[in-house]
Amino acid sequence: MPDTTILGIETSCDETGAAVVRSGREILSNVVASQIATHQPYGGVVPELASREHLRAILPVVRQALAEARMDYESVDAIAVTQGPGLIGALLVGISFAKALAFSLEKPLVAVNHLEGHIHAVLLEQQRESGELQFPVLALVVSGGHTHLYLARREQNSWTYENIGHTRDDAAGEAFDKVAKLLGLGYPGGPVIDRLAPHGNPAAVKFQTSHLKNPDRNRPQSGDEPRFDFSYSGIKTAVLRYVETRGLAPAIVARRQELLKTGKPSAEDYLRVCDRETLDLVASFQRSMIEDLVAKTLAAANEYDVQTLFVSGGVAANQELRATLSRAAELQGVRAFFPSRALSTDNAAMIAAAAYPKFLAKDFVLADLSAEPGLALGGTRSA
Repeated sequence: MPDTTILGIETSCDETGAAVVRSGREILSNVVASQIATHQPYGGVVPELASREHLRAILPVVRQALAEARMDYESVDAIAVTQGPGLIGALLVGISFAKALAFSLEKPLVAVNHLEGHIHAVLLEQQRESGELQFPVLALVVSGGHTHLYLARREQNSWTYENIGHTRDDAAGEAFDKVAKLLGLGYPGGPVIDRLAPHGNPAAVKFQTSHLKNPDRNRPQSGDEPRFDFSYSGIKTAVLRYVETRGLAPAIVARRQELLKTGKPSAEDYLRVCDRETLDLVASFQRSMIEDLVAKTLAAANEYDVQTLFVSGGVAANQELRATLSRAAELQGVRAFFPSRALSTDNAAMIAAAAYPKFLAKDFVLADLSAEPGLALGGTRSA
């Protein structure tokens, strides 16, 4: 089979990405324009600003991706773009650009689910043939906007996904970012918490994650198959209550102001403005989050007799999650695979890789393709 080069475009949130991937396996280029500096003063992503930044960055990013791959528009075989889920305005920028490009070049256009892209980020680097993987694969997609568990199966060039768990409120990455913001640690907060946690005592503060007993009202209520849902709004509130009862607000205000003056704080800067109590609080929060993610994921692997685990999404770059889940999975006889940190966060290489099986199946979309901000992936087990 001849090689196929796909130009992928990703604009679901606050990263403008373009990449060229050959035959779903070889990354020829992977360019990402970050918007962190734009959103940092607001402590989170501002959708309107995100859309404007995508408009500004998309053409230069695509041109750079083609240049790094030593290709031009005419030499790619197809265009792939994220259809959803994500921010509606951000998605529309990428989709509009990809549609216009595909039309003008007379190239096929492939629509990709952002969550499927994260799963294929693992496959992209592992480069394993389906025979070397034991199916179904359990995929944990954990990021700022998503915390999902999927059973993934492959039949020839076709992938199917069955959702067996999701967050009922805050996603794990969202909880990390909100707690960091609450503690005056800035945005994005997940990587900061990850760096600070090793300097604190993870047993100093006892946090309880939610134990969900009631069915999810947003899911069908028939069937006996177990689900493994998550909930992180409670622990976020628990951190807030701790801050209030311990009178930490003045120190948080001072920390926020000091970090703003620093501009681009280093790890040493963060340590300098955090006292022992804050470091213990951060470590305890992260430990509780990681333990919950690991426990529910491996319980799902045991229930569905899964021996291969994929972990992807921005939170998959967390050092403690990678170490803890890898150790626990090995003890349970499960092989855990993570993408590199560069492919854990949003990027277009994963979109181009996920598009390759669809290209082989000639699963192309027409000019009426539109963004779907709430796009689901696969079927759902009954609750």
